[in-house]
Amino acid sequence: MKKVAPVEKVKAAPKKVPSESVTNTPEKNDKGYLEIRLPRISFRDTSLNVYLVFALVIFAFLLGMLTNKIVYLEKAAKAVPTAAPADQQVAAPEPPAVVDVDNGKLPVFGNEKAKVSIVIFSDLQCPFCKRYVDEAHKQLIEKYVDTGKAKMYFRHFPLYSIHPLAEPAGIAAECANNQGKFWEFHDKIFATQDEWSAKDQSTAGETFSGYASELGMDADQFATCLTSDKAKKAVTEDAKAGEKVQVDGTPTFFINGHRLVGAQPFSEFEKIIEEQLK
Repeated sequence: MKKVAPVEKVKAAPKKVPSESVTNTPEKNDKGYLEIRLPRISFRDTSLNVYLVFALVIFAFLLGMLTNKIVYLEKAAKAVPTAAPADQQVAAPEPPAVVDVDNGKLPVFGNEKAKVSIVIFSDLQCPFCKRYVDEAHKQLIEKYVDTGKAKMYFRHFPLYSIHPLAEPAGIAAECANNQGKFWEFHDKIFATQDEWSAKDQSTAGETFSGYASELGMDADQFATCLTSDKAKKAVTEDAKAGEKVQVDGTPTFFINGHRLVGAQPFSEFEKIIEEQLK
């Protein structure tokens, strides 16, 4: 009996069909079974295909759940009206540019009959107020006050929360006014602001009394005044008047009622004053 050698049989390759004409027509293979051929995909082989199919089914299921959840949340969001945040605040309206402001009780600086009136709300410990005094204030005096075109009025507006010595300095200025030395004390207190601002309230009074003596005031009268309610009340009344016309920072100026805020350059004052002089 002859032995038959193993032979690797080569199966005839299936005919290639253009991709446009591929069909799902069943064909018989060499074992007589029907076989469905799809382009580039075959389900003949290995357990890997089983895992892939299973993974695709799970993925499709999860994707469907996620899609349904998103649709549900969108509908719910549309159904509930959007509420404004609880802490949302309506922006405060801008203060009026022109107001009727009282001159206060401190003496006028300049000619009372001057056409232009400048009311100054100031904090004696405020560095920006000092900048104004060192710069624009002197130019205003030279060009407008000394020539009789403008006059100045000072009003207290201490910023209590950040300048603890502003009120005591204001009280001292009121005491200087009782002896006819307000504007002299005004200039002295701004010129030495860096010196006395570093002190505490217990020693600031002594410093202010020293300035009063330098300016020729009665020291005992000045010291008694520093503890009086009358001087403190005058400072408080000015501050309330400032709040009434919506002053919220220092320095703030009212030039014939026209508001100007901050340590502005001289040119800004000049624009308003020249317009008022027409």
